[in-house]
Amino acid sequence: MKYVQLPVADEVRRLSFYLAMEEYVARYIDEPDCFFMWQVNPSVIFGRNQVVEAEVNLDFCRKHGIETYRRKSGGGCVYADLSNVMLSYITNEHNVNFTFNRYIMMIVHVLQRLGVDARSTGRNDVMVDDRKVSGNAFYLLPRRSVVHGTLLYDTNMDNMVGSITPADAKLLSKGVQSVHQRVALLKDYITLTLPELKQFIRTSLCDGTIELSQTDVHAIEELEQSYLSPSFIYGNNPSYAIVKKRHIDNVGDLEARIEMKNGVIKRVNLLGDYFLISDQDSQLLDKLKGLPLEREALSRALPDRIDHVIMNLQKEDFIYLLIQ
Repeated sequence: MKYVQLPVADEVRRLSFYLAMEEYVARYIDEPDCFFMWQVNPSVIFGRNQVVEAEVNLDFCRKHGIETYRRKSGGGCVYADLSNVMLSYITNEHNVNFTFNRYIMMIVHVLQRLGVDARSTGRNDVMVDDRKVSGNAFYLLPRRSVVHGTLLYDTNMDNMVGSITPADAKLLSKGVQSVHQRVALLKDYITLTLPELKQFIRTSLCDGTIELSQTDVHAIEELEQSYLSPSFIYGNNPSYAIVKKRHIDNVGDLEARIEMKNGVIKRVNLLGDYFLISDQDSQLLDKLKGLPLEREALSRALPDRIDHVIMNLQKEDFIYLLIQ
C-alpha cells in the first residue's frame, strides 16, 4: 500500500480539502491501495444522510469557531481537532464488507502491535477496554472504495460534547463525564507522541510513497468547492407530514420523513447514520410512491432483500419503521 503525501506535508487545511483529496485519489491515482492521514482545526463532520440541524449544535460551533462539513459517506456525526488524527484508505476492492473489515482490522492490528488491547466491534468501531477509540465510514465510487475514520489520541471533550447534538438515545447527551466513560484516548495507553504514532502507523501499513504535485493540489482545490457549497453542506430538508424514527441493531438510527397526499405516499426521505451501499432513491424509496402506508402494499412493492442498498437492513425492519 502506498502513502499519499502532499507537497507541503505539515500544512493544515480545511476538512473539505481532505474529503476532496480522497475523491481525487480514488478517481485519478492509479494505485490499487492508497492511504493517508490528516489533521484539522476544530471541525464537525456529519454523514451524507443526516440533517445538520438535528445533529450539530450550530450555535455552539459558531461561538467556538468550530467548522461544519458534510461528507459523502454514511454514518454519524464526528468532532475532530488537531489532537486526533483522521485516516483515509482508498482501494480498488469493491466488496463493501470485505473492504470495511480489512480496513478496520488493519487499524486493530497496528494498535495491538503497540500493546493496546484493541478490538473490532459493532458496525464500524474500534474499541479499547469497551471504549471507542475509532469510528469509521465508507462510500463507493464507480471503480474504487473510500473508507475513512477517526483515531482518538486526545481531544477537547468540551468541544466534542458541545458541538454534537445527538439523538436522545445516545449517551453523549449525558455530558462530558459520560463521554469520558465511553471514549478511549490513546495517550492513556501508549508512550508515543502523536507525531510518533502517525509515523508508526505509516511505516506499519505502507511500503512506499506517492507525492502529489502542485497540479494535483490545484485540482483537489477545485474539487473541494463542491464540498463547500451550501446546498451540499446543509442539504434540502423539507417538512413532511409524518416522521418515523427507529434504531435498528447493526444498521443505525433511521428517520423516515413521509409526505402523504390523498391517503398515498407522495415521497419518502430516509435520513440517519446508516451506511449506504447503492442509490436509495431509485432502488428503494421511489418504489414506495403512490402506495398506501400499509404493510401488504409495502411488502409487495419492495424486493425481498434490501441490504444491497443499506448495509444490514432487512425488509421487515424497514417496513416496521414506516408503519410503526
